[in-house]
This record gives sequence, structure tokens and C-alpha cells, in this order.
Amino acid sequence: MKFGAILIVLGLAGLAPARLLPQSLLSPADRARLAEANSLVASLAEQIWPGWQGTPFALLLVTDSIEYLLGHPRPTSEFSGPLFDSILGMDVRSRPRVFAPTLLATFPAVGGVPTIVVGAAERTGKSSTDWVLTLLHEHFHQWQYSLPDYYRRTEELDLAAGDSSGMWMLNYPFPYDSGPVQAAARDLARALAQALDTGPRPRRPAIRAVIRARAALAEHLTAAETRYLEFQLWQEGVARSIEYRAAELAARSHRPGGAYKRLRDYTSYADVSRQKRLALRRELEQLDLEKNRRISFYPLGAAYALLLDSTQPGWKQTYESTPFVMTPLLKAGE
Repeated sequence: MKFGAILIVLGLAGLAPARLLPQSLLSPADRARLAEANSLVASLAEQIWPGWQGTPFALLLVTDSIEYLLGHPRPTSEFSGPLFDSILGMDVRSRPRVFAPTLLATFPAVGGVPTIVVGAAERTGKSSTDWVLTLLHEHFHQWQYSLPDYYRRTEELDLAAGDSSGMWMLNYPFPYDSGPVQAAARDLARALAQALDTGPRPRRPAIRAVIRARAALAEHLTAAETRYLEFQLWQEGVARSIEYRAAELAARSHRPGGAYKRLRDYTSYADVSRQKRLALRRELEQLDLEKNRRISFYPLGAAYALLLDSTQPGWKQTYESTPFVMTPLLKAGE
């Protein structure tokens, strides 16, 4: 960072370094949160998931009138800049707003590269710490999308029904309103909660109960609906578990930045980690498939991942090589 500043001052022949980003373009709060997210990724990503560290952390921050592009390996021409932000230590490009400032999603929004498109914490209804941890959730999606043949394999699931936009992942007609499906999903959630609460020695019977509950749910689903269930557990559920793991590790070993700690709504990672574990338990106990629809898969899949963390240390390698299924991974450690 200092070396880049020296080059700017000296104006060496043949070099065209980015200009320093004026402090007024990004708000101090946005800067502090983005810097904290970058710091978490740098210090924790490899501990959380081997091989995740090198994934581009491309992000489009959407404000009311301007979008700011950061960390993108292939920025497109409609963005002006770059301007170098000395606090974030990276180039920032901008364009007039295109996306809604309440959006929080990851998709190939810029240059065909999976990009986190996110409004500020205030516009997405999240506290600063929840917002930062959600960025890690979305960054894990970037890693998932970078896996070999990810897009070809999603096509082979045969769930798109002609939709080439990827919106089928959100809008697939899963039988959320079916009474038997709702009851079986609640049984699965309860079995997962009980397995998470069980100590190491009696955990094998608890895991068998999870597998039986999952099989009972599948009896009320078509083969395609079962594939969709497993896909969501694999993709969204495991990404949700990254938030829990990141908060837990950050509470032990990460030192938040000073500007981040001075934010009005700052909450320690230790407190957030406890809150998230309690929230997961509550979501499992009160699973409401009819009300929460696809979001119900998040706590279910996260519970799968946390069980695998505690019972099968090598499961992450299998997860990568056999995508879009979770239950067979749990069976392997039965």
C-alpha cells in the first residue's frame, strides 16, 4: 500500500497508478465494514475451508445513487476509475446505480464473474457484524460457483425446466404447502437439533435418526424434488454454516479493526456467535416450511454441515468432489 503511494507521488515514467480515492465517495461506515470483511477472509478463510482463500472476493456495493466495484478481476468498461482506496488497500471503480440498494445476492453481475451484489448494512436490514458475516456467506458461494463443471452439473440436475437465467434455484416449485411434507421436514429439523445437542459417544444413533427422518421426507417427494432439496442443503445450507464457523473462529483469534469497533452497532464476534447458535436451534425447533419456503433449507443444511464438522474431519474434500448432495456425506460417518 505504501509502495503504491510512493509511485503516485513520484509519477514514474510509463506508470499510471490509480488515484487515491477521496474519502467522501465511500462512507466511513461502509469502509470500516468492507475492511473488516477483507480482514476476516484473509485471516480465516483457509482455516474455515481449505482451498477457499484464493477465490476472488469480487463485490459490488450498491448505494442509493452509485455502485462501487471492488476486488473484481475483470471490471467492465461502464465503470469509471480506478481510484485507489488507501484504507481498503485496493482499487475502487464506480458507475451509476443499476441494482436495488436492498439486494444481497451473488451472481455473474459484472463481466461474467460471480460478484457479490450488496446494499449497505442499513439498506439490507442487518447489523454491521451480521452484514460482514453475510459477506463471507456470499463469498463462499463464489467458491462454490468456481468448482469445476459447477454450471454443467447444475444443468444435469434437470430442474431448470428451460430456465437459463438460474432463477429456478430460487423459484423451483417445491411442495412447501403440502401438509405431509411440512410434517416430515419438521421431524428432520428436530432430529438434526437433537443430534447437534448429543455428545460424541451417543451421536451415531442420533445421526441414524437424522438419516431416517430424511428418508421419511423423501417418501413425500418426487425424485426431482429430492434433488432440489439436496442441492439447497449443499449450496445454501453449507454457506449458512460458514457464518457460524467464521463468528466462532473470529471470537477466538481475530482482532477487529479500530474503525469497525467504533461503529455504533458494533457487536463482538463472541456475542454474535452465541446469538447465531441460539438462532439456529430456534429455527430448527420452529421450522415453518409454509411460511419460510426456500429459506427453511438454510438451517437444515447448516445443521448437516455442523454435524459433519464434528464427526468427519475430511468431509469437505468429498463435498467438493461430489456436489449437490449432503445426506450421503452424513451416511458415510454413520
